Amino acid sequence: MIEVGAKPPTRAPLAFRAGMLAPGVIVTFLLILFALALVVFLAFRANDGSLLGAGFTLRNFEAVIFDQLNWSVMLRSLVIAGLVTMATVVTAFPVAYYLAFHAGRRRGLILFLVTLPFWTSYLLRVFAWKVVLAYNGVLNSALVGSGLLSEPTLAFLNTPAAVVVTLAHAYAPFAILPIYVALETIPKSLIEAAADLGAKSWTTFRRVILPNAMPGVMAAALVVFVPTVGDYVTPALVGGPSSTMIGSMIQAQFGKANDWPFGAALSVAVMLVILTLVLIVRTSDTRLGRRA
Repeated sequence: MIEVGAKPPTRAPLAFRAGMLAPGVIVTFLLILFALALVVFLAFRANDGSLLGAGFTLRNFEAVIFDQLNWSVMLRSLVIAGLVTMATVVTAFPVAYYLAFHAGRRRGLILFLVTLPFWTSYLLRVFAWKVVLAYNGVLNSALVGSGLLSEPTLAFLNTPAAVVVTLAHAYAPFAILPIYVALETIPKSLIEAAADLGAKSWTTFRRVILPNAMPGVMAAALVVFVPTVGDYVTPALVGGPSSTMIGSMIQAQFGKANDWPFGAALSVAVMLVILTLVLIVRTSDTRLGRRA
């Protein structure tokens, strides 16, 4: 209620608001919209060795659509990203649950430890897993020393499993934090009401906690899935030929192959596939929210 005689709140001058919005608008345009528009533009250009290509053509998309190798690598990328997402979310949920409901005074320390990997380089974490999984690495040395293996094995490194483990470890914090936020916002009165009605712990978790945490779970899945589909550093360092992902093919087109238009067409195809999956997940999330 506004008191009698009080001055009505005044809006900031238009110039001031425009000045505050300008940096964000410029960054968004230069780093996102302009880059995206450039990729789409390149996808329709013919490769003549120049930076922007020559003329407009659909041959790049024809090569993407009708080359079976592209779709096999795309499918492999989706499978690996899906496995990484499942492993990350399944392992992140218990950590987030403990943080939200049982950490108490230790919550700040655990959150600090969860975010601690962000203090180190992503490449350093990948190289650490390469040291662990290598032929003479930590894992082989431990298994040989314990007598479980008579000699080191090559089964750990340069495999799709190595890519999944490395990516799941690298993106674990990205899954823990959204789920924790979703669990933290659940009203404690709902849990108390379930207990008052005689619901057991498992029933409360299944009927109250999990449905209300699903937006956080979906957000964590998207945050992990989208970047891992196009990852090319991890497959190059800890994966072998059987672990080649679509990001590696795109990087090769922009690098050694020097075919930027075809690389851009591959990028657009990946974006369309991911956008379709995101829309499906979002629709599922909306339906789950309505049911809850």
